Amino acid sequence: MRNDTPPGPPEFTIGELAARTGLSVKLVRHWSDLGIAPPAGRSASGYRRYGPEAVARLDLARTLRDLGLGLAEIRGVLDREHGLAETAAVHADALEAQIRTLRLQLAVLRSAGRRGSTAEELRVLTELTRMSAAEREETIRTFVTGALDGVDAPGYRDALLAATPDLPADPTAEQVDAWFELSALVRDPAVSAGLRAMAEYVAEHSPSVHEEEHVRAAERMTEFWVRRVSAAMAEGLAPDSPSADDVVGAVVAEWIPTQEGVTRPAGTAPRTDGAEARGLLLAQLETAADPGVERYWQLICLINGLPVRPGLAAPGEWLMTALRANPAPGALAARHEALYAGDAAGSADAREASVALRPDRIVETCASVLGEVGKLVAGVGPGRFRDATPCADWDVRALLGHLVWENLIWAGLATGADTLPDADVDRLGDDHVAAFRDAAAATLTAFRRPGLPEERFGPAPGWRMVEQLLIEMLVHGWDLASATGQPTGFAPEIADAVLPSVREIYGSLPRTAGGSFAPERRAPRDANGNDRLAAYLGREV
Repeated sequence: MRNDTPPGPPEFTIGELAARTGLSVKLVRHWSDLGIAPPAGRSASGYRRYGPEAVARLDLARTLRDLGLGLAEIRGVLDREHGLAETAAVHADALEAQIRTLRLQLAVLRSAGRRGSTAEELRVLTELTRMSAAEREETIRTFVTGALDGVDAPGYRDALLAATPDLPADPTAEQVDAWFELSALVRDPAVSAGLRAMAEYVAEHSPSVHEEEHVRAAERMTEFWVRRVSAAMAEGLAPDSPSADDVVGAVVAEWIPTQEGVTRPAGTAPRTDGAEARGLLLAQLETAADPGVERYWQLICLINGLPVRPGLAAPGEWLMTALRANPAPGALAARHEALYAGDAAGSADAREASVALRPDRIVETCASVLGEVGKLVAGVGPGRFRDATPCADWDVRALLGHLVWENLIWAGLATGADTLPDADVDRLGDDHVAAFRDAAAATLTAFRRPGLPEERFGPAPGWRMVEQLLIEMLVHGWDLASATGQPTGFAPEIADAVLPSVREIYGSLPRTAGGSFAPERRAPRDANGNDRLAAYLGREV
């Protein structure tokens, strides 16, 4: 008897379904219990039977699981509670956030390994990976608003908040390091105080509205003075010398037009270079010259992937020192002219201090000191060339080069040379002892020219020129002796004799960073004359 009933859809046992999908029987049973692939029915013996749709559901479920969807989301898609496209888009967003977190964790771990981080540093870095962009932004917002609380400087506050750092999804090691440093910086009360001081200055002198043109004008002004000052520094121009007055005058002339109605109320800004203008510019620089605040802005730029302006500390200190030393146009030059006027025979202090400093004896006194310094130079072997010296910017070799250059430049001035030696040229060669000996001989030949002590070089008599080299050799000879472990008391009586002149010439100069001399130090009770001179000029004895 023929059965014409068409066969029904195939049914699979749980084992057959597992074999067809490549899943384990245990996992198929689990997913079946959760409704992801429910059985189509049961056999007479009570065993589960699955239709062909179970194969498709399990295949899709495995694909979605491999993409990271949870089982509840997978069931929602299979039961058409959620559209596949919608679910995929939502999960893609979640996956992207997870990838960002993983990338940040990777960057943090690399940073910690590179830095050799402590447990506390690693804790701070780990906190970074847990923070959302909004939480990081709120950290900076809280810092800014706290620092400026109660200060009426809305434009300045808005500018700070507009520059909130935005750590990218895939940060570089440098950006992670910058955020780590920034997170410590914003907890530093000194940085908060510096930011507040700047805001208070702005509140007193600047408009309440933040205008882009004012910002661009300030940027142009900064670029101008940094360029002029950097050039002066490259030339070796001392900020506390009369020669720096021309640089100060050029900067002030460029600065004055930027003040009208911007950082000074209309009609109150100085119109010409003078003591008032220089005092106001100095006050601005002193307020802005906060290293913590400068570093804050550098870190913001690093995190945001913006160009980082080179540090302004060195040119800023130079300009502030030049303004302090030259508080009005020509002030320091006038002081020097008054000091040297009618001084061919020397000041009373210099005449009474020692016969060795009399104009008719000072050249031979200088020759004696040069001889002693020559012995110190001969006592230095090449193995000491990289040793540090009391002059922070020089190692021993650089100091030896300076001793040679000082002799050559004063010899050139004494002979009226058309060109003077460049400080940056290496003049030591392979024999630093011979280089110093030859330079000292050239100097003494120039100084021994008949009539030089009484001859005028600008406002000063020639003996003052000799005195200047004498001071340089006493001071930097002390530096060399101290750096190389040689006796520092190589000419104590002469150092004692010249100290009154040093006080007279340099006593009014600013003893601040950027100046030629550090603040005076206390010399021990048993200090020799060389040590006392060095201590007065800021050396630690």
